Amino acid sequence: MFSSKIFRSRYAALFWAAGIVWTAYDVAEANASDPATGNAAVATDQTGDAINAADVGALVNALGDAGK
Repeated sequence: MFSSKIFRSRYAALFWAAGIVWTAYDVAEANASDPATGNAAVATDQTGDAINAADVGALVNALGDAGK
């Protein structure tokens, strides 16, 4: 098993845990608000444009009953 090999060594376990913490920090930082302005990060679509209510409505209509 993968975890049994990692945790045989104290240093390997610390290195693995540091990677988990780094990943969590990186994900949280990407979604954090800007403390200088107090504005939260704006959700964008694939083209980089901000998502608005019309986009959400079009998606709900396209999904039909599958979205409920």
